[in-house]
Amino acid sequence: MEAMKETVDQSLREMRETFASGRTRSVKWRKAQLGAIIEMVKDNEEKMCDVLFKDLGKHSTEAFRDELGFVIRSASTALNCLDKWVVPKKSNLPLLFYPATGKVISEPYGTVLVLSSWNFPISLSLDPMIGAIAAGNTVLLKASELSPNASALLAKLIPSYLDTKAIKVIEGGPDVATILLQHQWDKIFFTGSPKIGKIIMAAAAEHLTPVTLELGGKCPTIIDHHSVSKDMKSVVKRISGGKWGSCSGQACISVDYVLVEQSFASTLIDMFKPVIRSFFGENPKESGCLSRIVTKKHFQRLSRLLNDPRVKASIVYGGSMDEEKLYVEPTILLDPPLDSEIMNEEIFGPILPIITLRDIQESIGFIKSKPKPLAIYAFTKDENLKTRILSETSSGSVTFNDLMIQYMCDALPFGGVGQSGMGRYHGKYSFECFSHEKAIMEGSLAMDLEARYPPWNNFKLNFIRLAFREAYFKLVLLMLGLTKGVRK
Repeated sequence: MEAMKETVDQSLREMRETFASGRTRSVKWRKAQLGAIIEMVKDNEEKMCDVLFKDLGKHSTEAFRDELGFVIRSASTALNCLDKWVVPKKSNLPLLFYPATGKVISEPYGTVLVLSSWNFPISLSLDPMIGAIAAGNTVLLKASELSPNASALLAKLIPSYLDTKAIKVIEGGPDVATILLQHQWDKIFFTGSPKIGKIIMAAAAEHLTPVTLELGGKCPTIIDHHSVSKDMKSVVKRISGGKWGSCSGQACISVDYVLVEQSFASTLIDMFKPVIRSFFGENPKESGCLSRIVTKKHFQRLSRLLNDPRVKASIVYGGSMDEEKLYVEPTILLDPPLDSEIMNEEIFGPILPIITLRDIQESIGFIKSKPKPLAIYAFTKDENLKTRILSETSSGSVTFNDLMIQYMCDALPFGGVGQSGMGRYHGKYSFECFSHEKAIMEGSLAMDLEARYPPWNNFKLNFIRLAFREAYFKLVLLMLGLTKGVRK
């Protein structure tokens, strides 16, 4: 560990020196690094798909959709929009401040730490880096040790393509993260669980370091079958794809559970079964299209959740497991006990509880009784229900009649609220995430207002009152001595 401490010290020292030199503030430098990220991913697509298969069993198509293609798009957006993003934003100052002018400039924080997650180890490492680089920061990445092949590949490739004095990668587990968090950073970006997020935030508080925490939570899906009855095939397909088609449910924005009226539950389950078979065949374990569970520890956690006798009794589809192959079959539960562990912690796996309600309007109260989720999904055409969801619940995002696409849309901010996280990124929001917006005001010495200065009197008090109200006509009357009718 002493060697690692020295490595971290040296890396930080070099990154700070690089930032202090001003090199990373150059738009030309930023564009060169963004272009290099695109080149790196395109040059090494096969290698990246290979490590994602080794670490998580991801099919190459899934890997490109959720990771490689996403990174290329994110970097391309930043590259194409950077000139516009860095332009100072002119502020329209109130007339009271004339002839002063104001603007807001985006300046980089400085030296940034990115702690990424294992479930999307390429995109969740490179996408925050893209924002940090676009904003002009130096960056140190610690990829997750739970996806060791992806971590090792990034540690090898990044120094080959990017500026090694400004952008660095360090591998390791919790011990290395502990060393990193003992240092002062200008910004910390973390993707992971709320439990670890609290540790990150506590460490950052020692140095008053700003943090962005991308966490998770139990993301509900509401099915209002009355209003979408004609589209239920698409509804079931989208839920199935969102739950089992993206890292086997090991995603922070995956569907955690479904809320549906009791009268429709059995029909819904019957509709899920053929869709799952059409996606993964009669033997999903051998389909090659279902990601595996990341580690034995995570497999055992899911096994424990399912083996609760009360939960086991609620299985209506699937339920088989293979510890050697880290395989959990796509599984559906019907009304598992609400006080069970599986209904009170993020599942993060291919298990889908269906919770029945007497009336779908009750879904609002159900969601409000839980911690704020990262996303709420609702399949409905009922405008009243949509309004209630938006006005009565709180979540990182709400998506109607689809799943997970909000994550792919860089025109929208992505982030949580409360236990599901803080801060936002993607597209221009990533640039803002890693920038300090500095207010610039330039006054004029050509004129002065005596009402600003002592000695105080009633005239100055009246002037200040009217100024705060921006009552300019009355101000003119006051200055002309025409005080009649001017409220004191």
